[in-house]
Amino acid sequence: MAYILAHDLGTSANKASLFDETGALLAGHSEGYPVSYPQPGWAEQDPDDWWRAVCAATRALLMQTGVAPRDIAAVTFSGQMMGVIALDGARRPLRPAIIWADQRATAEAALIAERCGEEEVYRRTGHRISPAYTAAKMLWIKRHQPEVFARARRFVMAKDYIVMRLTDVTVTDYSDASGSNLFDLEAQRWRADFLDALELDAECLPALAPSSAVVGQVTRAAAEETGLAPGTPVVIGGGDGACATVGAGSVEEGDAYCVLGTSSWIAYTSPRPWLDPERRTFTFYHLLPGRYIPMGTMQAAGGAREWLVRAMGEISDEAMARVEPGCRGLIFLPYLIGERSPWWNPKARAAFVGLTMSHGPAEMHRAVLEGVAFNLKLILDALSAHRPLRSLRLIGGGARNVVWQRILADVLGTPLEIPELLAEATSWGAAVAGGVGVGVYADWRIAKAKTRAVKVVEPDVTNVARYAEICASFVQAYHALDPLNSSNLV
Repeated sequence: MAYILAHDLGTSANKASLFDETGALLAGHSEGYPVSYPQPGWAEQDPDDWWRAVCAATRALLMQTGVAPRDIAAVTFSGQMMGVIALDGARRPLRPAIIWADQRATAEAALIAERCGEEEVYRRTGHRISPAYTAAKMLWIKRHQPEVFARARRFVMAKDYIVMRLTDVTVTDYSDASGSNLFDLEAQRWRADFLDALELDAECLPALAPSSAVVGQVTRAAAEETGLAPGTPVVIGGGDGACATVGAGSVEEGDAYCVLGTSSWIAYTSPRPWLDPERRTFTFYHLLPGRYIPMGTMQAAGGAREWLVRAMGEISDEAMARVEPGCRGLIFLPYLIGERSPWWNPKARAAFVGLTMSHGPAEMHRAVLEGVAFNLKLILDALSAHRPLRSLRLIGGGARNVVWQRILADVLGTPLEIPELLAEATSWGAAVAGGVGVGVYADWRIAKAKTRAVKVVEPDVTNVARYAEICASFVQAYHALDPLNSSNLV
């Protein structure tokens, strides 16, 4: 029996999952690590924490399953996107990784717009210019930490750092590259004109490869740390958004899904990029060659829920379910770390609006779930302008919450398909890339064949109408608070 070992390098943990040659999940093991928030709008991690987690999770999974290292046909990856790790000549991190959630590089994003053009960047890369993307973060290091920038020889994304530690090869895939503001979506290459305009050296960027490419083998040194066999093929895999797409079974034109993780997004599969006139949405490259992923992403979904649990403590699903839709007038704006779609506003801030003495923890917890759903509704409306929604699958850790399932079905006004793999869907997408890359899986169609829905949540017509009214108030609340948040007084 041949096995595929997939690592999902997320924001809070690395999850190692082992799949067999039929696509069945044998077991999984997670190893956590912290996120540092040194200042408002900043988010950093230690890349070596990721490596330690990958090593520990690999060893634990092999021990747990009893699978022999020589039977691992490939190691492959999904990784958090749009961050940057500056590496010196010896390929050691020069500073903590600036991760996807970081919004500090607003001035640098403005510089990209000035030199490259907002519309031209959106048209060529599929993404609007934002401090969320790799290019602005690279420029922030150049401007604010010139001694680090001068010593840097490579800038890589999260999963690429781990692949480098495993293989000594510096490479990324098309999907991860498409979160940089520097990648030409349709030509599948770095944009030389943008790099020149920004005075960035193309030699500092990793080589490019398809997601199913075998990019190297596990070195003897990496084998000693991970417990893998030396020479094990390493398939580059993809960014977490692209891996989640395949893991949700979204491989054919018009397939759509929603992820509820630390962040959240809604995405389609398309044979071409989608350009939104208001630039509310964006397009990543798919794991599949010649496919694209139009989507809208919000910064804090499960992250907003986790924040409230830390602040107030956990509350039961039953308590939240007893609260009527709308939380008796309480609205939550989930903008704890700024926002991407649909507002693209790094200065957006979270708020409870309508809070009274009669509200308690149950209303506040449910309001957070509803606030995330309202923002996702705005994203879905923007995407549906290109193609009407056929069906929507829900995946991610948050998809296990039955109250959130009900809220989303009612707010979005569409049936939700709940597949068997939820938190493991992203790992499954990475595993498909790995299996296709080494020939264990015949083709990409196995992704859809193995992703069956085990439950469908139908929207409640009464709740749909009620939530439509509240969503309009949600939008009004955002616009009312935006001048205050943008004034630099908060």
